[in-house]
Amino acid sequence: MTRAPLLSFLGAAGTVTGSRFLLRSGDATVLVDCGMFQGTRDLRDLNWARFPTDPGSIDAVVLTHAHLDHVGYLPVLVREGFTGPVFAPQWTPELARIVLTDSGHLQEEEAEFANRKGYSKHHPALPLYTESEAAGAAAAIAGVEVGTRFEVVAGVHATFHPAGHILGSASVLMEVPGGRSVLFTGDLGRPVHPLLAPPAAPVAADVLVTESTYGNRRHEDTASALQRLADAVVRTAERGGTVVIPAFAVDRTEVILSALTDLLAAGAVPDIPIYVDSPMAMAVLGVYREAIDRSDPCIRADVDAARLLEVGGRVKECFSREDSMAIDALESPSVVISASGMASGGRVLHHLVRRLPDRRSTVILAGYQAEGTRGRSLADGADALKLLGRYVAVRSEVVTIDAFSVHADSEELIGWMKLAPRAPDVTYAVHGEPASANALKTRMSTELGRTAVVPRWKETVRLD
Repeated sequence: MTRAPLLSFLGAAGTVTGSRFLLRSGDATVLVDCGMFQGTRDLRDLNWARFPTDPGSIDAVVLTHAHLDHVGYLPVLVREGFTGPVFAPQWTPELARIVLTDSGHLQEEEAEFANRKGYSKHHPALPLYTESEAAGAAAAIAGVEVGTRFEVVAGVHATFHPAGHILGSASVLMEVPGGRSVLFTGDLGRPVHPLLAPPAAPVAADVLVTESTYGNRRHEDTASALQRLADAVVRTAERGGTVVIPAFAVDRTEVILSALTDLLAAGAVPDIPIYVDSPMAMAVLGVYREAIDRSDPCIRADVDAARLLEVGGRVKECFSREDSMAIDALESPSVVISASGMASGGRVLHHLVRRLPDRRSTVILAGYQAEGTRGRSLADGADALKLLGRYVAVRSEVVTIDAFSVHADSEELIGWMKLAPRAPDVTYAVHGEPASANALKTRMSTELGRTAVVPRWKETVRLD
């Protein structure tokens, strides 16, 4: 008797991060995405737990894009016994190598700092994986051209379709023996992005697994968001303060830079320096500029690579730790863009230690802030924040501008689903906190007439 194909939700179920979906069909086992959990302590602890299935039994991994919550667990999977191929859409291998090695480096650095300062619960504090382990795992990722159907393992095929979320992001259609198909959105982008072409319309699939990060919200319009960004920079400069923008190195930094350079060129913000303090962001910018220079189809036709870094020489690249420390010594108005986007780690923590107690300064939260992150605490009005082992007073202005998110909102998700040539038999809402996933589920049921489910973590469903 032939076994039914199965799908297990090993991550991003009931939460936004930790994307891990296990497909089992016949003798084949494929993991779609291999992400790191982020946010609250209990979620982060899952990265250290034993993987629910033997990594050595997984035949292949298919990645949708290069954000840590989709690729960040790969070095652990490899260390624990996975030896199969790893497939990803074009540009993702280059970005994943940057993201993973930086993640390993930061984890080693933060463990060393915690041991030196003595504030870790664990003695000694250890990194989840090292930079060397990350580099080894990243080297195994093979790029596949978007739109090309390929065999993942015997009997299982996949096709990537542009998702418009970050460079190289894709939704992936997985076809299993018996003729059944599953479309994973990955993270779906917005119809309008300053650099990227919009997501492709959904293809026909029997099952849809959709993100729901903004399943209960709508983004403000771009013009309003740009004005609020400009107003915040102007106010801060008039006070003599610094604007700190925690931003993901992959895409969010590029989106923010695009907005700021437009405002500078229009004279809408004062002529103050903009510091990009993230070696990873600078490396990612190089990949984006290469894609733009090649006129890659995933890039908007009207984008000019030079504009991202060359507006009157005001954008300053910071590579070394000394460069970063020099920014914190400045007393004149400036803008500092630094990773990570939810203030969960990286150089931005040092900038926040310096600027949060300063009433003249402003922190701009440009996008989604997951539960349990420092960014979420700031968005919720915290008056103190724990940074690098100690609490720091929050006296600076805090501004949240969700429109710079590169996730589709509720209206955009529903609009995208309406473009499908036929409705799936069932849709699973993942990558969302319970309120947003359930809100999107309700809309899919009532407005689209679809069978929609919010799966539980570790739940397994049949696909026949």
